[in-house]
Amino acid sequence: MRVRCGLIAVWAIAVMAGCGPSVAQDYRFNGGYPTPEMAQKVFDEADLNRAVRAYRFFYPTVSSAAIFREMMRLGVEPNKVFGYMDTQPRHVGFTLNSDTPYGGMLLDLKAGPLVIEIPPGPLLGAGLDIHQRWIMDMGLPGPDAGKGGKHLLLPPGYSGDIPEGYHVARATSYLVMAGMRALPEAGDVAGAIARLETIKVRPLNPSPDWVEPRWIDMTPMAQDQTPTSFERDLEYWKVLHEVVTSEPALEDSRAFFGDLAALGIVNGMPFAPDERISRILVEAAKMGSAQMRVESLADRRPDRLVWPDRQWQWAALRFENGSFDTPDYRDSYASEKWFYQAIATSPAMFRRDPATGSLYWLGLRDEAGEYLDGGKTYRLRVPLPVPNRLFWSVTVYDAETRSQIQTEQAKAALRSLFELTDLSGDHVDLLFGPEAPKGQQDRWIRTLPGKGWFVYFRIYGPEPPAFDGSWKPGDFAVIE
Repeated sequence: MRVRCGLIAVWAIAVMAGCGPSVAQDYRFNGGYPTPEMAQKVFDEADLNRAVRAYRFFYPTVSSAAIFREMMRLGVEPNKVFGYMDTQPRHVGFTLNSDTPYGGMLLDLKAGPLVIEIPPGPLLGAGLDIHQRWIMDMGLPGPDAGKGGKHLLLPPGYSGDIPEGYHVARATSYLVMAGMRALPEAGDVAGAIARLETIKVRPLNPSPDWVEPRWIDMTPMAQDQTPTSFERDLEYWKVLHEVVTSEPALEDSRAFFGDLAALGIVNGMPFAPDERISRILVEAAKMGSAQMRVESLADRRPDRLVWPDRQWQWAALRFENGSFDTPDYRDSYASEKWFYQAIATSPAMFRRDPATGSLYWLGLRDEAGEYLDGGKTYRLRVPLPVPNRLFWSVTVYDAETRSQIQTEQAKAALRSLFELTDLSGDHVDLLFGPEAPKGQQDRWIRTLPGKGWFVYFRIYGPEPPAFDGSWKPGDFAVIE
């Protein structure tokens, strides 16, 4: 009986009602009516089902709220103070990378429509609502196509006049995150940061006392912009409640807000779960996190594979748009896989074509199909030249935090703009392991024994051979 209890504990029923049979015939009713004990058991199960479903659906919302919370702790203020960062491993964020500097603008549309002026040049970015739903692309992938332009961001329900001369987009929340990246041409990071600081934001109709926002440097600041510290406990739901009570409901997702309402998370009501609901919410957070981790890092969908003879996966399963929509349904599996390990979406980010966009490949297994182990040394052979119009990189992430690996090397990436310039020959071997292979430190990233890791292989401005299979990287091979 002890073994059976352990197995059943995986399921919600056993957790809520104690160890016992979970098959359908065990739901017994007297003349069609439940006993008080049976009613309690079923209510617990139903609420746990609702909570797990809501946890998974609202994960990008809580992830986005964690970014707002941390950036504001560092001194960023919506509409007033923006932050830029030359990203390093000490900056914890889901699959952030150090390929380009980031510029983060937190916006509050309760102030009314806002104008974002993008200067000409190699800038790329997007606007996202608090649920990480795509609103607009800007810069190279946007309608201004890198030539500069004025983007008008309208708040929910806006019905005022819309002047001409703007690229117009409507937000589905008042809080919006506009993330921009500046390409460091010839490795010039300082110049890229200076370009970010030329981005301007102002109200459509500024008041006489309007003060132009300023930029601060977040690079020196250690930070954690993820929900990993609270994604498995009650704080997760407190953060979600804050969003629910301050933003309009998503019209196409009202059923999920209904799940929250059944659990006591309702706009206009305080977050005050009783002991039973608190227990259910904590268990749902643990279950939801485990489910998303398995789907994200142990994916079994056939369409995950980039090439049939390689272990490489698509980091994002869908590429048609920035909303994970198919003609018939929203691909919730693909959405959850992405948001558990990454942030932000846009059509340009996922676009798999040689004319525009970028490619993100996920590598987490070696050529034998085993997970990458921080205690082993691996070689990744990359054929040259890599088909790109802009640059490419390989970045190492901690499988637990889904953020850049933190070691005494203080480095997590090998990049064509920096470490991998002036390559020659028909391939380059990149190395990963706990100790640097002799004489090859410049093409090596340290990993940690006892910890799993994965990589994103990114190509910006991919060219046709990256799509038609005539060019592809090798798999990770154990060399020690």
